[in-house]
Amino acid sequence: MQRKYYLYAFLVLGIFISLPARSQTILTVDKAIKTALENSPNIRRSYLNLVRSKESLKAQNAALKSKFRLQITPFEFSKDRQFNDYFSEWYSSENKQSYATFSVVQPIIWTDGTLALNNRFGYNDALSEVQDSRQKTFSNNLYLSFDQPLFTYNRTKMQLTELELDFENAALSYAIQKLAITKNVSESFYNVFQQKMKLQIAKDEYESQKKNYELTQNKVDAGILSKDELYQAELNMLNSQMSYQNEEVTLENNLDQFKQLIGIPIDEQISIVADISPNRVDVSLTKAINNGVQRRMELRQREIDIQNSENELTKTTATNEFFGKLSLSVGLIGTNEKFKNVYATPADNQRFSLSFDIPLFDWGEREHRLKAAETSIETSKLSLDDERTSILVAIKSVYRNLQNLDKQIDISKISERNAQLSYDINLERYSNGDLTSIDLQRFQTQLSQAKLSKVQSLINYKLALLDMKIQSLWDFENDKPVVPDLNADEEL
Repeated sequence: MQRKYYLYAFLVLGIFISLPARSQTILTVDKAIKTALENSPNIRRSYLNLVRSKESLKAQNAALKSKFRLQITPFEFSKDRQFNDYFSEWYSSENKQSYATFSVVQPIIWTDGTLALNNRFGYNDALSEVQDSRQKTFSNNLYLSFDQPLFTYNRTKMQLTELELDFENAALSYAIQKLAITKNVSESFYNVFQQKMKLQIAKDEYESQKKNYELTQNKVDAGILSKDELYQAELNMLNSQMSYQNEEVTLENNLDQFKQLIGIPIDEQISIVADISPNRVDVSLTKAINNGVQRRMELRQREIDIQNSENELTKTTATNEFFGKLSLSVGLIGTNEKFKNVYATPADNQRFSLSFDIPLFDWGEREHRLKAAETSIETSKLSLDDERTSILVAIKSVYRNLQNLDKQIDISKISERNAQLSYDINLERYSNGDLTSIDLQRFQTQLSQAKLSKVQSLINYKLALLDMKIQSLWDFENDKPVVPDLNADEEL
């Protein structure tokens, strides 16, 4: 019986051991950025806007190709009563017909004209009380037409240009949004990592204070120290324990906020892993400025704004404009009671039209609209100059920050080393009874602050390198340009 009980116990234990433990997701900064790009609502909206622009441009390019159209009217019936002036009498007419029109229309982007080839074939059964006549005929009308606007801007080419600029602007916005998310996630990632390091430092301090408390208690029990030292050591231990717990709560809160930022479930277990080793990078201010001015997408966006403003000026110029229209049409038409003889006696079909629209007086509307459009162009040019200046200021600021952080890293290393040595020396003094718990706590706090300062300086250097990469669009760590992804064919 006892043997059977042990067998059941081992089976139950085996079942529990075989149950899968809840895995913990390890996140590096690159993996966090990738996750955020996949889940971010902002990047999805920007991507959908890019797709919209690209499809609109494709549609416009397709609209510039030849259009084939077939219009069919299987049956049409009409019955009218009309007055004949020549015979001075009313008469009735009845008409039955079927017809179809096949057309090929080709827009001409270079001139904004339209060339069309049309063929209309039909059957007509007409009955009229005038002379009591009835006629059944087949007809076919084949003609080539051309329509050309005159003395105005090319609207077809303008529309295509605007869609091309809109797509380029959407692609730039998409790439800028991705860089912004990269920076935002990186900053949040390293903030969480810094909090993780603060927790570890607080834990080390707590463990150190526990050992100091045990050492003090042993000395008090041996009569070497007074009880007030034990009380102070206990207070130091409890304070460090409370700090450790506070840092733990802060880390959990930061992790939840970070999960929300990158778009993963709040209840998912994650661990932040980062390499903040002090790898110094040689950053050239001249290269950063030259590459930033040449490649920054915001500058191209401002240039697109200027082009759009100039296009708007062109359209505004057409307000109450003098313009004309030329229309030509040539073809052959044939009619016959028999289908096979439709073109037995063909007749020429020709049409020519030249018209003008001449504005006489518009109360100054066109002049004022032109001034408003010209002002918009000047505003866009000022925005371009201001954007270029802002880029220069930002790159120089980041460069100076990097130089300063480079020195801070060296100082923080020395500070941590000296603080550790000072603490070790004073811990020995405390062990010998030459130092009080209050004094030892001061050296412990100094050591913890030195460790935090080192971590902070290393993280700040990493973030400053990332900022320089985004500001200049040059990756100084790998010494290569940053090529933004302007592709609208990828799926998020």
